[in-house]
Amino acid sequence: MSTTASAPGKVYLFGEHAVVYGEPAVPCAIERRASVTVEAREDDRLRVSADDLSLDGFTVEYSGSSDERPDVDVPTPLIEAAFGYVDAAVEQARDAADAPEAGFNVEIESDIPLGAGLGSSAAVAVAGIAAATTELGCDLDAREVAERAYQVEYDVQAGQASRADTFCSAMGGAVRVEGGDCRTLDTPDLPFVVGYDGTSHDTGELVSGVRALKEEYDFADDTVAAIGDLVRQGEDALTDGDLAELGRLMNFNHGLLAALGVSGRSLDNMVWAARDGGALGAKLTGAGGGGCIVALDDENGTKTALSLTPDCTRAFRAELAQNGVRVE
Repeated sequence: MSTTASAPGKVYLFGEHAVVYGEPAVPCAIERRASVTVEAREDDRLRVSADDLSLDGFTVEYSGSSDERPDVDVPTPLIEAAFGYVDAAVEQARDAADAPEAGFNVEIESDIPLGAGLGSSAAVAVAGIAAATTELGCDLDAREVAERAYQVEYDVQAGQASRADTFCSAMGGAVRVEGGDCRTLDTPDLPFVVGYDGTSHDTGELVSGVRALKEEYDFADDTVAAIGDLVRQGEDALTDGDLAELGRLMNFNHGLLAALGVSGRSLDNMVWAARDGGALGAKLTGAGGGGCIVALDDENGTKTALSLTPDCTRAFRAELAQNGVRVE
C-alpha cells in the first residue's frame, strides 16, 4: 500500500520578499500541483524518485539516519529538492507520528516548474508531509501541515523563509500572511496568466541579497516597508473585486521589487510584453532573478503577447486553486 497527497503551487499577487521581514503578503494558490507518493519501508532508508524535476528524471536511495548522500549528476536545485526538502519533510512526518526510524519510498511528480517562483518546494514539502503522516496513520489538519512545512523551508533556507508559500499551498485560495498571522481570504476568481522564461533561481541567494541591501541602505529598508503598505492598500481592492486597481498595484509592486535588485532582463521583458498585450497589471512572482511573471487579463491578449516574446518559453492561464493540500 502507498499514500499519495498533492498540493498546489502559487503566485504572489503582492508582497514577496517583504513578507520575510514581517510585512504582509497575498499569495494565491494556482491549479498546478505537486504530488508525492510514499510507501513505508521495513528499514530507515529513503528511496526518492523524481521523474519530473529534470528532463531525464532520477532515482536515488540512501540512509535517512546518516550523512550518506549519493553522487547524483543533476543541478544543485534538484539535489536540494530531492534531499533537502524531502529529508526535512520526512523528519517532520516522523516527529508528528512519533516514528523516528520510519523509512519510505518517495515518488515526486509535479507540473510546477522547479525554482521558477511558483512555490514548487513548498508544494513538495506540504504534499510530502501530508502523504507521509497519513501513511504512518497520523492525520494532521491543513494548518498543522502548513506549520510543519514552514519549518521545512525555514531549515532548508537557513532561516530566511516566511509562512506565505507553505500556508498558501496547504490552505488553497488566496491567503494573507503577516508574520505568524496567517488567514484565508474571500476573493473572486482572478484571471491569472503566467509567463515562464525557462530558468530557475536560488531563493536563498536572492533573499540574502535583499537583506544585504536593507542593511546597507535606509532607502532599501523603506522600499520593503513600501511594499507592505502597498499590500494593505491592495487588500481593499481584492475585497471589492477591483481588478483594475489590483493591476495598477501589481505594476507598482514590480517596480519596487526591481529597485531591490530581484528582477532581470527576461522578467522585465515579459512584464512589458504582458502590459502591451492588454494586461491590467503584471509583475514578477516569487524570489525573482528569473522564472515567472504573473499578469491579470481575462482576455487572450496577454497570453498571445507572451507566447510571441523571445524571453518567454511558456505562457499559460492559471486558475485559482480553491483546494489546498489533499490526500488523493
